[in-house]
Amino acid sequence: MNKNSLSLSPDLVILGIGNPGHQYAKTRHNVGFWFIDQLAEQEGVELKRQKSLVRSSLIQLDNRSVVLAKTRTFVNVSGDAAEYLLNRYQVKLSRLLVVYDDIHLPVGRIRLRAQGSSGGHNGIRSIITGVHSQEFPRIRIGVGSPEVGGDQIGYVLGIPDEQDKLAINIAISDAISSVSAILDEGIDVAMNKFN
Repeated sequence: MNKNSLSLSPDLVILGIGNPGHQYAKTRHNVGFWFIDQLAEQEGVELKRQKSLVRSSLIQLDNRSVVLAKTRTFVNVSGDAAEYLLNRYQVKLSRLLVVYDDIHLPVGRIRLRAQGSSGGHNGIRSIITGVHSQEFPRIRIGVGSPEVGGDQIGYVLGIPDEQDKLAINIAISDAISSVSAILDEGIDVAMNKFN
């Protein structure tokens, strides 16, 4: 990749949200990180660029310039990282793709959306507040939900069993496949193919 390509605005910025720290690494709330890690590994890159709010790397995916980023903030203040990325790379909000866990989807299901509310996810609520809009695409990865009346915070900060982890990893692979469709055909076509 030549130096000039670094100065150009990327085709897509993908932000995976989660909590930093080893104690959170295997928890459901870090599925956004798992997605970024799996895509980075697939492309043979490490997220070496470290700023106070994000770890990131610029890659070429299907001959497109794509930034992979993980928040270095806690989930509840993900908006700070999203704001930083929009300013740093000078991209439109429609080119910020946020990937995160969703307790409203069954384990292993994915949903692409072009925009929408937070759905009760504090990280998405923070991003909506930070960027002053709900109009950014996202990939929701289902982690299932706690039993009725169960502790939601304890659930998302819990570690899935092996069966659920396998289902989530398969969903992440599907979600990674959807990125090419988003780049080539746009979020609406990708939604029809992958939802």
